[in-house]
Formats: sequence, C-alpha cells, structure tokens
Amino acid sequence: MSSKLGMTASERKAVMRNQASELLRCGRIETTLARAKNLRSYVEKIITLAINTYEDVVETTVTSKDKKGKEVTSKVYKDGAKKLAARRKIMSLVYDLQAQREANETPAEFKARTEGVKHPLIGKLFDEIAPKYAQRAEELKQKGGYTRIYRLGERRGDAAEKAIIELV
Repeated sequence: MSSKLGMTASERKAVMRNQASELLRCGRIETTLARAKNLRSYVEKIITLAINTYEDVVETTVTSKDKKGKEVTSKVYKDGAKKLAARRKIMSLVYDLQAQREANETPAEFKARTEGVKHPLIGKLFDEIAPKYAQRAEELKQKGGYTRIYRLGERRGDAAEKAIIELV
C-alpha cells in the first residue's frame, strides 16, 4: 500500500480486506481510482501466494471400519505444509465471505452445493482462480498482471475519479 488514502492504518487495512474479498468473490468492483491502484498490489500478492502453493496436497490412506465391521480403505487428500500456511496467511488478508445463492437456485440446491464448505472464498481462490492464472502464466510466459483497471471519469458530488477493477 503506497498511499495512506486519508485514513488511519486500521481503517485502510479494513477497506483493503473488504475490497479484496469482494473482488475475489465477484471478479469486478467499482471504487475510486486511488483505492483501485492500492487494491491491485494487495490482490496480486494474494493471488501469487495461492498460485505458488495450490498444488501442495498430501495424499494419505485411511483404514476404518464400517457399520458391518468390515475394514474400508479410503484415500484422504489434505493440504501440505506450504499450502496450509498460505491458506492461513490469505485468511488473515481477506474476510471469510459466505456463499450466496444463485439467481435460479432453489434452497435445496444451494444447501447441497455448499454442504461441507467451510471457507467458500478461500476454496474458490485455491480451486478456481489459482489454477486459471497458473495456466495463463505458462501460456504467456509471464507472472503477474491478474487485474485490470478501467477509468470511469469523475464522481458527481466530490469529483473523485472512479474506476472499475477486475480480474483478467
């Protein structure tokens, strides 16, 4: 964060966390140009951290007994040490937003879709966003550049320059 944006440190951190959470959830938000420029570096660091660690998964075999007393072997996938540390770091940088119901989704479908998901925003970051940008980095042979800023002109009332920041 290069500028203070006319706020105290705790206010600035809260605004960045809130806007980063909304940007990662929705993919696009409208804000002032100064906030968008600060948000760009904040979000790109989060995405880079997710890209560098999203493949760190440990597979273990667990043997348990079912209701009939038979031994059942199953594979369990857990986060590796680096991914777990990255997940916890990212959870300190964004708010844990809950999943929202889609427009044409019934309550039963929503419940089935979100069952067992504790942190939907973090899950989306590691399961959808990180693989997408990792593949993009391989194709273009470059890292970074995950966000785009469009200038919209001046806001009525205080003439602050508005902008849209979105994930590429």
